[in-house]
Amino acid sequence: MATVKTKIDEMCILLEQNAEGLAVSEIADYLKIDKDMVEKIANVLSSVGTVSIEYSPISGNKIILKQKKWLLPHKTVTGKVADEYVLNVKGITGDVEIKKPVGSLVYHYILTVVDIGPYTQAYLEGVRDKIARVVIISPEELMNTKKTSIVYDKFRKAAEPYFNLPGITKEKKEILMGSLLIKMYGLGKLEFFLVDDNLEEISINGSNVPLSVYHKKHGWCKTNIVIPTEEEIFEYAAQIARRSGRDITLLSPIMDAHLETGDRVAATLFPITSSGNTITIRKFARKPWTIVDFIDPSLGTLSIEMAAFLWLGVQYELNILISGGTASGKTSLLNTLVAMIPANQRVVSIEDTREINLPQYSQWNWIPMTTRSENVEGKGKVTMIDLIQSSFRLRPDRMIIGEIRRPLEARAMFEAMHTGHSVYTTMHSENADQILRRLKNEPFNVPPVEMQSLHLIVVQHRDRRTGKRRTYEVSEVLTTTTNTTPLNKVYLWHPKTDKFEKLSESIRVFEELNMYTGMMPKDIAKDLKEKKVILDWMLKKGVRDIDSVGAVINAYYTNPNKVFKLAKSKSPPAKVFSILKE
Repeated sequence: MATVKTKIDEMCILLEQNAEGLAVSEIADYLKIDKDMVEKIANVLSSVGTVSIEYSPISGNKIILKQKKWLLPHKTVTGKVADEYVLNVKGITGDVEIKKPVGSLVYHYILTVVDIGPYTQAYLEGVRDKIARVVIISPEELMNTKKTSIVYDKFRKAAEPYFNLPGITKEKKEILMGSLLIKMYGLGKLEFFLVDDNLEEISINGSNVPLSVYHKKHGWCKTNIVIPTEEEIFEYAAQIARRSGRDITLLSPIMDAHLETGDRVAATLFPITSSGNTITIRKFARKPWTIVDFIDPSLGTLSIEMAAFLWLGVQYELNILISGGTASGKTSLLNTLVAMIPANQRVVSIEDTREINLPQYSQWNWIPMTTRSENVEGKGKVTMIDLIQSSFRLRPDRMIIGEIRRPLEARAMFEAMHTGHSVYTTMHSENADQILRRLKNEPFNVPPVEMQSLHLIVVQHRDRRTGKRRTYEVSEVLTTTTNTTPLNKVYLWHPKTDKFEKLSESIRVFEELNMYTGMMPKDIAKDLKEKKVILDWMLKKGVRDIDSVGAVINAYYTNPNKVFKLAKSKSPPAKVFSILKE
């Protein structure tokens, strides 16, 4: 990929050859550009210490090079190319090559972005400082994605005069402006990783250490990108903190935050992490997962029968807890389930970082709430328990709690279930039995009779060797008069065959539906059959995006018989969508 060089590089290379400096007029004559332009460039470069200007009203101003600069050579990685594609950020192209060196278990993610001449880079740093002084960006403009265009317009208006350089093409100008834009208001080269939909995780483990990324196809990869200093990592973390209303300092060296895109960020400062400052970004799916994606054989997260059973549970307001290990797909499954909540019900979601996403059709009566860290004065902290208790006064029909981590949160969650709210949440655990043991024992100490408010436990699993994510188990929490909490395992995934098995008929769900709706087993069986037909129809008709899936499900709640008949007859999706307009 060719290096973008400008007259700025030519000027400074000329000064390298003349250690005592040159007069402005000499430089202008050599480069065949205007003297005013030479002085304008020199003024910017002097602000970052690259050159100095000796002013003389008699012989004319003289420019002396103070700092020599050069481009570092790129390290080459040999090996078979496993993947390659192109990324684009603000008009700047980045080429990605994924290679596996011979004898290595680790894939290498090679990002090649157009190089900018070393002295032009210094010029950009000077322009950056000047723009920062004149362009005032409010915290609201930084944090509100709807105002991003305002920020970019302010930047372009202030930056334009500095980029009317002699001999520069429109393409080079856009590359330089785009590069400065993502450095000032973005995360520099990290932006290329953020737009790569193949990545799930981006990890900075300290300075002078290659960034690592988790690729959906190739697992953890070592990149060729290195953050040179701890200060630069801190600047990225501080910028994320400002844009998300959080704080990270030596007094508060741990931060949980999220980007405007919804990507989750965890950052730490030295010496909490002894290797240096760190940033880990877990990417939020740009296209939210739906239940249709999960039943697709190409993904195979759960079977269509399991999906219909969980849909039944959501429709009839059963309390569901999703468990699993780190990155097993707990939040993704939670999002797919809550997308099936009827649109005529009030929803409150409570999270540390915003990850829940409802269909557009259901957002009119949704209140998303997030916790807040204390400020520098130690005030203003809003905890998960504060929000749970506050939500009781908002009269929600459904409550979504992002994740249960602490005993008080667990007790508040079960209190919500007891007071008639339908609750959906996640918790770390490897299986349903382990969940109940965790809740029953220290530090949670939830009495068994309280745990019987929970109806279903769904367990997610990620196979680290293959990268597959599967719904490992769906179990019911049974009611009993004794001081125990028995489980009924309804579905189980077998890793050896990669197949789902129905272990037993539902007991608790059937009992609840019979008690509160009067449905008999044959009615429930018929309902599940209809849901399977509709799910299969959506899969085959390509109804996948969250708003379309939400529209079909709400059309079903409006007129179940008509939607079932249309799905059974393989009618086009438009006929189902039209039900919502009747």
